[in-house]
Amino acid sequence: MRRESSNLVERVRDFVVREVEPWEDVLDAGGDRARARRAELREHAVREGLWALPLPRELGGGGLGLAEYAPVAEAEGRSDHGPSVLGSAALLDVRTLDEHATPALRERYLEGLVSGRLRACFAMTEPGARGSDPAVIATTATPAPGGFRLRGAKWFVTGAREADLVIVVARTGPPGPGGRDGLTVLAVPAETPGVRVVRELPVWGVGGQYEIAFDDAPVDADHVLGDVGEGLRVAGARVGLGRTLRSLRWLGQAERAFGLLLDRARDTGRGSPALGEYQLVRGLVFESHLALASARSLVGAAVSAVEDPGADPGRTAVATAKVAAARALSTVADAAAQVHGAEGLGPDTPLPRLQRLARQARVLDGPDELHVSAVARRLLRG
Repeated sequence: MRRESSNLVERVRDFVVREVEPWEDVLDAGGDRARARRAELREHAVREGLWALPLPRELGGGGLGLAEYAPVAEAEGRSDHGPSVLGSAALLDVRTLDEHATPALRERYLEGLVSGRLRACFAMTEPGARGSDPAVIATTATPAPGGFRLRGAKWFVTGAREADLVIVVARTGPPGPGGRDGLTVLAVPAETPGVRVVRELPVWGVGGQYEIAFDDAPVDADHVLGDVGEGLRVAGARVGLGRTLRSLRWLGQAERAFGLLLDRARDTGRGSPALGEYQLVRGLVFESHLALASARSLVGAAVSAVEDPGADPGRTAVATAKVAAARALSTVADAAAQVHGAEGLGPDTPLPRLQRLARQARVLDGPDELHVSAVARRLLRG
């Protein structure tokens, strides 16, 4: 890593430790206090030159490419709120619009998304359906004068309550010849009549996920992202990058848990010898180190695969990295909590939060079982 890149990673890590981690309980709780504090933290990030580092430079971002951003993403990911506070959480939405939107849509939304003035959300998973299988998408976009009429429901949509734009994967027809999949990605302004937030869906008590409904919502024809009937090409590229970014952030959280594990194992202030002198604790330290180091190598391979999709068209590297990073976070957070004893279960350490995130990681962006099966199938086919 170049010296200036290493310095940037340290600056981001220091910012997250100093400014974000102490406020995690407030940010988790949501509401007006969380919104006000998040706005203050974003202003701090802008002042320190750390805002929107992977977003396009011409739109006001830092312009980092994925390979250069990867270690920064890991540092941001120490806290689940790091990407939002530092402006990089908009990367997927900005890239999707930048590559697939009409000039009018780009002009209307891109600068606002990069600056943080506007927000977008991505709606793909549906109630009662297997979220990892696009074949079961039932939300429909029916042709209508000037565009489409959108009907259906989506859930576990991150940030839907505060979004200005909803990026929706909908069915516009049955799968057809020539690789057309019958799905289309639409950019739907949140204020569109018929777009409705149904309820919030707390995940183990933490908010931010929502169910939304589309009740005959009109969508203009120029709000299609990419081509009609080829939505998987648009959504697939987004999902591949999204899984890689999540994996990088899970590494950051696993590294944070590993630091807590080492500190507790070395501590002699509560009695002697230190817990690290016991063989079973050393075993936990080694297994955690092994999981973290292995996952970091595999996630690095996923970063390379996303930058050069032709080298890994099936995205085996991305799927493998997702499972490895989720398992690493689970292994390390569990070991750290075990060595902390009862203290690791209470509010005085971030370990309960990290364990919650670790459990979610095995489901988010497709359950681990899906990726295990898909990778094995590709390997067996040669």
